[in-house]
Amino acid sequence: MMRLAQNCKRRRLEKGYSRRTLSQITSVPAPSIERFEKTGKISLESFCRLAIAFDYYEELGNIMNQTKYSTSEELEKINRNQNRQNGR
Repeated sequence: MMRLAQNCKRRRLEKGYSRRTLSQITSVPAPSIERFEKTGKISLESFCRLAIAFDYYEELGNIMNQTKYSTSEELEKINRNQNRQNGR
C-alpha cells in the first residue's frame, strides 16, 4: 500500500495539485489524502476516487477481470462456481 501511496503522491505533484486541490476535485478529505500518503491507509471508495482523478478508471475496472488460480483444483472449482448467483 505504501508503494501505491507514493505513486499517488507523485501523480498529485506531477499535476501540480495541493492536497486541498485534490480534495476539492475528488471529494476525498485532505486529511485522508495526507494519511494515505504517510501511512498507506485509505478506504476503498477514497482510493477509487483518487485513481479516477488520475485517469486510472479503466485499470480499476480490469483489476478483477481475470481469474487467478495457482492449482488445477482451484481452476476446476472456479469453473464450477462461475454461474452461481449467491453465496451458497
